[in-house]
Amino acid sequence: GLNSIGHMDTMLRGRHHIGHYKEGEEFIKNVFHVLFLLFSGKEKSNLSICWLQYEISKVVQCLQAKNKKKLKAQGRKSKKLAKNLLKAPDNRNHLSLWKLYAYLEWLLGNIDDARKVFDTALCTAGTGGLKSPQLCSLSLLYAQLEVELLESIEGAVMSRAVHILTKLAESGPYVPYSGQVLSVNVLKARKTYEHALQDYLSKTPVSDQDQVSDANHLVNLVGCYALFQYLTVGIDAAVLIYAQTSEKLEAPGPQTCENTGENFGIQNFPTALEAVTLLHTNLLRFHMKISVYPLNPLREALTEALKRYPSNQSLWRSYMHIQRKSHSASKARRFFDGVTRSTNSLEPWLFAIQAEQMRKKLTENVQRADAGEIHSTIPETGLTNRIVALFEHAVQTENGTHCPLLWRMYLNFLV
Repeated sequence: GLNSIGHMDTMLRGRHHIGHYKEGEEFIKNVFHVLFLLFSGKEKSNLSICWLQYEISKVVQCLQAKNKKKLKAQGRKSKKLAKNLLKAPDNRNHLSLWKLYAYLEWLLGNIDDARKVFDTALCTAGTGGLKSPQLCSLSLLYAQLEVELLESIEGAVMSRAVHILTKLAESGPYVPYSGQVLSVNVLKARKTYEHALQDYLSKTPVSDQDQVSDANHLVNLVGCYALFQYLTVGIDAAVLIYAQTSEKLEAPGPQTCENTGENFGIQNFPTALEAVTLLHTNLLRFHMKISVYPLNPLREALTEALKRYPSNQSLWRSYMHIQRKSHSASKARRFFDGVTRSTNSLEPWLFAIQAEQMRKKLTENVQRADAGEIHSTIPETGLTNRIVALFEHAVQTENGTHCPLLWRMYLNFLV
């Protein structure tokens, strides 16, 4: 038979999980080595980023599997590769690579080492401030990771994340965190963010390449501003930033005033709008984790986003997360049914099937619990037939017919 090459999200086979075979890893490693000989300059740096991202994905998989022994071994290999990549002359000042290396250290639990890498990268990155796409991206990731360490939103204004985001807005030399940011500096930073966002929302790109670059920069800028508002004002202020930005991005293309020729509006950035929506829902999820907050705003944001972006797997995972403990499946089923009817994407079918399988497993666990007489708290029947029906409808779609994953899931369920 043939081994799977590299990492595949596949079925469990007993205790053995398919993916990351030695032969597959050797093949991928050889491909990267061969490609490195063919490229130079920026292309070679981009290839280095791809390789390091792949290594990080393996570390994430080890974290999800909670395999400490494998995580330690994989972390050692990934760190060695990252350091070797950064030693290359073209990569020494490449902020994106330093960002990934710092993120790798953070994932491995080396928080202090990761902070040193982040701080060093920010110190050497110059004083571009909010006008620098790479600085915005680096600062946003650093701040997000710091925020995830918070146990409560109270006192967040004194956190390291506020220092990072304030220094970004000041456009001066970066200084590592030493204590609470002065209130006057917070106010100045808020004004700077506000003006910078307004400038970008009124900017019109001159080419498709500029549009992609500006879209990425805009997403990072909005993320930094919203996170800054979240830490210094509260969740409502952050949600307002996302709402205002989304409203602007949803607006039609720029219109020109007949008298003055002045440009109004903004080009419609679908990728930027999707990314901003994802940041919005992720922040709501995090806030609910550390604070008391109603579920409805997150549910509404996710349902609206999924109607617009039915192929976004991250949004679907968030939706599944909030629905998995619900004892009422009717609302979720109606939503899945509506989305599958309105799109050709396969993701809604896959997640609808997964939702029913999770529900079936939950029902079986309750009914089989060894605790004497059990009265099922989820009086539901026909789940098996419903799952089979979903599979049958999914494989009849154009995309489902040619999807190996769907067929394997179907066979695995039947067996």
